[in-house]
Amino acid sequence: MDDLNSAVALEGAGAIRDAELFSADRGHLKRRTFAIISHPDAGKTTLTEKLLFESGAIRLAGQVKERGERRRTRSDWMEIEQKRGISISSSVMTFEYDGLVLNLLDTPGHADFSEDTYRTLTAVDSAIMVIDAAKGIEAQTLKLFEVCRLRDIPIITFVNKIDREGRDPLEILDEIMSSLALDVAPITWPMGMGTDFRGIVQVAGEGPVTLTRNTRERESFDSLEAFASDPALAGDSVFGPSIEGLEIARSSLPAFDVEAYRAGHLTPVVFGSAMREVGVRDLLQAIGTFAPSPLPQPALPAPIEPSKKEVSGFVLKIQANMDPNHRDRIAFVRLTSGVFKRGMKLKNVRTGKDMKIASPMFFFARDREIADEAVAGDIVGIPNHGTLSVGDTLTEGSALTVTGIPSFAPELLRRVRLPDTMKTKQLQRALNDLAEEGVTQVFRPVIGSSWLVGVVGALQLEVLVSRLAVEYGVEIMLEPSPFDTARWVDADDAAELDRFVKANQGDLARDREERPVFLARNSWELSYAQKNYPAVRFSATRERHAA
Repeated sequence: MDDLNSAVALEGAGAIRDAELFSADRGHLKRRTFAIISHPDAGKTTLTEKLLFESGAIRLAGQVKERGERRRTRSDWMEIEQKRGISISSSVMTFEYDGLVLNLLDTPGHADFSEDTYRTLTAVDSAIMVIDAAKGIEAQTLKLFEVCRLRDIPIITFVNKIDREGRDPLEILDEIMSSLALDVAPITWPMGMGTDFRGIVQVAGEGPVTLTRNTRERESFDSLEAFASDPALAGDSVFGPSIEGLEIARSSLPAFDVEAYRAGHLTPVVFGSAMREVGVRDLLQAIGTFAPSPLPQPALPAPIEPSKKEVSGFVLKIQANMDPNHRDRIAFVRLTSGVFKRGMKLKNVRTGKDMKIASPMFFFARDREIADEAVAGDIVGIPNHGTLSVGDTLTEGSALTVTGIPSFAPELLRRVRLPDTMKTKQLQRALNDLAEEGVTQVFRPVIGSSWLVGVVGALQLEVLVSRLAVEYGVEIMLEPSPFDTARWVDADDAAELDRFVKANQGDLARDREERPVFLARNSWELSYAQKNYPAVRFSATRERHAA
């Protein structure tokens, strides 16, 4: 067993053994499918590990801040992720907690990988927003929150790192309300922060409350009022001001309302420290108790209800080389209805072809286990040999098309130079594999032989070069491209589109699906083309496989 598995030992790697969890009428009600979003360095990956540890899914939490091999975490399994200490690809982890199946999607925090995060958010029913107690709402947090708001995804907020010096809890809550236009309802409250941190106390609901000082020290009180009036605490230089702040919060903020939360109008707030495992249990309990079970999925001709008996799902991402020994490609499918069984035949609505799903898998990051059954809300991995693409809808026969899964025009374009021309075929296959994942886009100019790659952020270029070298043994160089931007082009009038294509051969390319793409050298050139061809649409985004 390697150092990674010595540091983080699995308790079944996604095994789900309770037959009732797959019942046709209630299985989906026991699912909680959620993502974790944050600005980089807010502690998202540490929190992910501690959630898995608290649930019993792993026996020993990984040491994110350690050096060398111990620095690896369960969700960050790529070599470049482990070297850089950042998440660059969404990971799926399926595990059980308190009679529920939790499907956790760990998303990249870096803005350069926001497209992967955006598509991941199309596959979840709720999200955890991680905020650094010292920094509050940061740029990427705000951007990802707006994506959640567009999709009406309910959010639980975890204010992390309260064991370090940070801002006053009331100030943090006020910023959430003002920046996100969202009501807040704390369900735990910190007693001191930084070097004065004494623990957290539950503040939601009636009855006994617990003061959690750390993972081993917990003290119970008959009620919140009994806690607040305890003379041993109220007179303390740390507890006194903290209890006063708590009382201000209780009197001025709305009480937690689960319907307001699920409608996206209110966020329950958990204060804690992922590193010290404080507040992690409260967060898990909030997910299990408050987060919604699978919701209807937007689709044409009508939304897909999770209680529908016919099996359906859609491809939210494709990952190449999760097992480098076999150069595999896995399509991750979010099931939206029905009870899926291993060996079923499902139709790819885009191609109209049936495919037998012989080896579906549940994933725990890179670890996998055969999935004999799955229900709406589950994320199932399917071995893919180029037949599935991001956005594909799979059904038992109905002509349904899941909507809302976009591609974004790249903001950076580079020309690929291959020093070793003997590896041309290897490069072509490698670029196709990585483009299939939906993050890096590959364009073949109509005139010329050099490949162009397009990405949303500069760090993606570094990842591309690294993965080509490590996973495919292909060394490349990226050179400046004469083009500044790319737009997909189409038109209702096929003759108008054909006229545009013939007149602009030197500025056209094809993407991996053979769709025409206009390459512009600057914004003026793009505007000029739009003015001269008003019947042609120049799209910065496109719906994947829309009907």
